Order: sequence, then structure tokens, then C-alpha cells
Amino acid sequence: MMGEVGMTGRVFASAAALAGLAMAAPAIAQDKVTFATNWKAEAEHGGYYQALADGTFKKYNLDVTIRPGGPQSNERALLPAGRIEFLMGGNMIQAFSAVKEGIPTKVVAAGMQKDPQCFMTHPGQGFDTFESLKKTTLLVGKGGFASFYQWMIAEYGFTEGQVKPYTFNAAPFLADKKLAQQGYVTAEPFEVERQGKFKPNIFLLADNGFDTYATTVETRNDIIEKNPDMVQRFVDATAIGWYNYLYGDNKAANGMIKKDNPEMDDAQIAFSIAKMKEYGIIDSGDTLKLGINAMTDARQKSFYDKMVKAKVVDAGLDYKKAYTLQFVNKGVGLNLRKP
Repeated sequence: MMGEVGMTGRVFASAAALAGLAMAAPAIAQDKVTFATNWKAEAEHGGYYQALADGTFKKYNLDVTIRPGGPQSNERALLPAGRIEFLMGGNMIQAFSAVKEGIPTKVVAAGMQKDPQCFMTHPGQGFDTFESLKKTTLLVGKGGFASFYQWMIAEYGFTEGQVKPYTFNAAPFLADKKLAQQGYVTAEPFEVERQGKFKPNIFLLADNGFDTYATTVETRNDIIEKNPDMVQRFVDATAIGWYNYLYGDNKAANGMIKKDNPEMDDAQIAFSIAKMKEYGIIDSGDTLKLGINAMTDARQKSFYDKMVKAKVVDAGLDYKKAYTLQFVNKGVGLNLRKP
């Protein structure tokens, strides 16, 4: 009898000891990653701030630091140097250039289905269609001239002679009703409305055939190879972040954006969100079935072919090395979408 009691006691003691060890065991460490953006904090980055603000990144076992960019910073150099794990790219031209230069990075998600790049004109001046822009002077920045404007020349017959430098100041456009000016549909039209007291005509390049993805998420090839699970969790969390930012309560995320960028105000943020929805910048086309962050080979080939025709990208480039579909098109977060 004593032996039975002693054995039972030892069994209970062992179970209790195991339970104590289980309770004392630390939680699985979160993956610490830094995501560098390509500009100062703004609503166009809202999905990423949302995932941070509402705990989505944490739910996906990620400890994420968002590192805002700016006019004097060069976040792109940080990715191949190993200083960051994820980078917010611009459009696919940068990713194609990385392939040409032998930089071992890839686009793993497309935050924006449409590049927000647009042109604006004054209403009532005869420049009310995209084709009519060929009859006026366009203010175009240096980077735009070397990229999307070369496509406009090749695709639509625009000319170099009708371009004047855009200095990222709306004053010349506001002063001359015959000018057209480049801008982001989510940003510059707001400034025109605020300063000029009128709503400009807006011509989104994406709706006229400039079909690149934008605000891409890039990482290094070695991270994809060594830790694909972490990449998948980051991509999934950002998709959910975007759904919640566009269709849910985004107050906390907007608070983070304003903290990181004190120049940002509620009116600008509200305008940007409204335009992203109106023009389907984040959620349209393939995302309606495949989910936010969607990419397809067909879209990538279409844009690559257009850039070759415009002599922006070299023919023969192995452009498929610029991206991977491994982590997208899985419908993550579709249940959060609201009409």
C-alpha cells in the first residue's frame, strides 16, 4: 500500500513539475524586422501602419519597425546591405533595374494595383481628355521624364518639346490655366483644391495603360530562401492591414502616421484614402479575387514589354527575376473587404 501511494505521489509530482516547466517556458520569439518606406509617412502607407497599430503584425509573430523615408534618404541601398529586411519600392522599373545590376532582391507583394501617377489640368480650358494633353505644355519631373513620359511618347505620341521641368511646386500650374502638371492622384490634387479653390481634371496614367504595380514590397533573395515562412507572414499581415485600413477603424494608424510625419494632417489623410478607394489604387482588378498584394505574370509581362518599347528597360532582360508570386494570390483577408 505504501508503495502504491509513493508511486502515485511521484507521478503527480512529475506531472506538476512538467506543468510548471510548461508555464515557465518562454513564448516563441517574434521575428524582428525593419520595413523601410520610400517616403515620409502618409496615408499611402496606411496598411502597414494599420498592421502595426492594431496588432496584426504581432499576431503574425512579427516585431516590425517601420523606417520612414524622405527626400534626402536612400533606403533602397539598405536592403542589399543587410540593414533592413523589407523595402517599399516604387514601381516595377526599379525592380527591373535591380535585375540588370545584379542586385539580389525581389518584389514579393504589390501594395498598389495602380501607380498613383497622374496629370492634372484646369477645367474648362479644352484639356478634358488624356489625348488632349498632347496639345499643351506638361510640367514633368526629371524622374518622370525618364520613365513614364518615355512610355507616353512611345504609346501616345507625346513629344519631348512640350515638357517643362516640374519643381514639385504647384504655383506655376495654378498661375497658368493652360499647363498640365504631373502628380499623385492621392496628393497633388488636394493641394490644388486647397490653394486654387477648384477641382482639377485628373488623368490617371494607370487607367490609360501604364500598368505597373506600385508601392511594392521587396526583400532579399537569401531571406526568401532561408526564411520563407517569415516573408509569408509579413505579406499576409500587410494584406490584412490594408483591408482594415481601408474598410475598418484606422484612427490609431493615422495617429502613428502623423507622429512619424508631423506635416501630415487629417484633411490630407482623408483625401488620400478617398482617392485610393475611388480609383482602386489598392483594391481593384485582380485583388477582388486574389486578395490585396496580388500580382500576375501577365501584368508583369505587359508592363515589361511596354518599357522595352519605350526604351526604358533593355530588351532580353530576365525580368521574371524581379519578382515572385510565391507569397501572393492566396485570398488572405478577402473576408474583410467591404463594398
